[in-house]
Amino acid sequence: MASSKLIGIVLLVVGIALLYFGYQSTQSLGDQLTETVTGRFTDNTMWYLIGGAAAVAAGAFLAFFRK
Repeated sequence: MASSKLIGIVLLVVGIALLYFGYQSTQSLGDQLTETVTGRFTDNTMWYLIGGAAAVAAGAFLAFFRK
């Protein structure tokens, strides 16, 4: 297995984990209250979601599209 494929798979797993934790954070009472009052989630939650999405995209590219 090429090292870029291995790195891609690791990024996919890390990205999925970050997205999971970000989603769990959006469902918390504190984050729901913050989103209701301000109209957006907390900075930590947004970093989890953005970082997870970026890691999944990069991991998918490395694992499946790069030769």
